[in-house]
Amino acid sequence: MSNDAGETNSVDAAADAAPADAQAGTTNAPKPPEPVRKSCTPGLPAWMKRNRLSIAFTSYQSGRLYLLGADPKGRLSFHERIYQRAMGIVGNGQRLFMGGLYQIWRFENILRPGQTANEMFDRCYVPRNAQYTGAIDIHELGIRRGGTVVFVNTKYNCLCVPSVSHSFKAIWKPPFISKIVAEDRCHLNGLAMKDGQPKYVTAVCRSDTIDGWRDRRHDGGVIIDVETGEIVCEGLSMPHSPRWVDGKLWVLNSGTGHLGTVDFATRRFVPHVFCPGFLRGLAIKNGYAAIGLSKPRSQRFDGLELQKNLEEKDSEAWCGVQVVDLRSGSVVEWVRLDGPVSELFDVTFLDDVACPMALGQQSPENLSLISVEDGTGAGRADG
Repeated sequence: MSNDAGETNSVDAAADAAPADAQAGTTNAPKPPEPVRKSCTPGLPAWMKRNRLSIAFTSYQSGRLYLLGADPKGRLSFHERIYQRAMGIVGNGQRLFMGGLYQIWRFENILRPGQTANEMFDRCYVPRNAQYTGAIDIHELGIRRGGTVVFVNTKYNCLCVPSVSHSFKAIWKPPFISKIVAEDRCHLNGLAMKDGQPKYVTAVCRSDTIDGWRDRRHDGGVIIDVETGEIVCEGLSMPHSPRWVDGKLWVLNSGTGHLGTVDFATRRFVPHVFCPGFLRGLAIKNGYAAIGLSKPRSQRFDGLELQKNLEEKDSEAWCGVQVVDLRSGSVVEWVRLDGPVSELFDVTFLDDVACPMALGQQSPENLSLISVEDGTGAGRADG
């Protein structure tokens, strides 16, 4: 099984596609694309190994699914695959779901326990289903009890599940949204699961008019209880990625750069730690949080408190993932991307996975990598 290097490195892929005269060094040769520079803390592989997990994160800007793990020699494995507008991602070790430009992708691990690919990968995630939804601006996803997926449909302001015959099946909308229509009104974006069911969602505001959320980015953000429709937290700035863990509701107050919790009594956000970037994507396990950071877009995020907080700390915004010890509030590990990739979307932990890989949207192995589930038994035909 190859590593599909043409997709693994965006710079190499672009160079391979250059015309012959450019490769020959003529004066009309286009300038090579700027490389993506990746760096991380030396202890990241050992930290993942101690905590029996690996890390997956996405970038819709670069169209990449990134998988971080520790190889059998204790070195960092940084694996990436091309998927158009890679957005929300969630997994349970054997199965991944990921939102794309107009699809919900389902990946299955095809390796048996103890089996490896290329003598290092203990998971090989292969795309087994692409549910076509159309361009509905899929954001975060959750795995429901029973293994099926639920997702945030941002363009239509609702929670959805896949439909057999239609683009999606809407199962819930905020009480303040009057109808299911293709108008991103409140910018519904984040999803917290509890006991295998959707429990909380984040929205940038309570607007019921098209694109109304853009005028409420500073303090219009809310968290909504899916079961009751109640607003459980308000006054947020572009909140993302709510997560229910050990009796607490964690959330990213992205417009300020803070990770914190919800005080249900006052319906207010309690900041816990500041990270230098626009925060999207959150995974929590064993008292640690992995947080996705993006660099602010020059116009879209101007005027947010995040800019003032960065200036006060004399800091520049990051693109990468920071691992925070929630007990101390300190960053213990990180991975950083510099260069043309400046925005990430989602982060998830893959429990009990050491070193994952995946096939890409157009990987050649999708034609030749065949696995068989044998249900023939003793020659009988089961319905």
